[in-house]
Amino acid sequence: MADSHSRASSPKMAWWTLPLVRLMVGAVFLSEGIQKFLSPAMRGPGRFADMGWPVPKVLANFVGAAEVVCGALILLGLYTRLAAAGTATIMTVAIITTKIPIWMGTGFGPFEVRELSQYGFWSMAHAMRTDWAMLLGSLVLVIAGAGPWAADSE
Repeated sequence: MADSHSRASSPKMAWWTLPLVRLMVGAVFLSEGIQKFLSPAMRGPGRFADMGWPVPKVLANFVGAAEVVCGALILLGLYTRLAAAGTATIMTVAIITTKIPIWMGTGFGPFEVRELSQYGFWSMAHAMRTDWAMLLGSLVLVIAGAGPWAADSE
């Protein structure tokens, strides 16, 4: 007879999955941050300028550095909650400034909408799938912390 609190569904087992969330979130942010410096025209200042950001070089380099630092900290499990709050903030700004214009079909303020074959909710949902996953993964880490195998294991 199976116990109603089986090992696979216990809170302790859920806690042990946090390193997987850290790996997902940390690796994506570390990679994206590095790419802002390796491909500045496509991922860094050039992209920020195309989106309508003021002082694109400064902002792109700041965001790239924040992504590298936060991604590395999350991977190490060091200051995880603080680093994840940083990545959640980055994703919230990205969704507001780059994905909401896709939904609206027009830019707003200084933010330009990129040229797509169609706009609206479903185009936005497709374009923001990674942003959404990174935002929610970051929020899990803010709430739950680093989990096991972390430099600041709780």
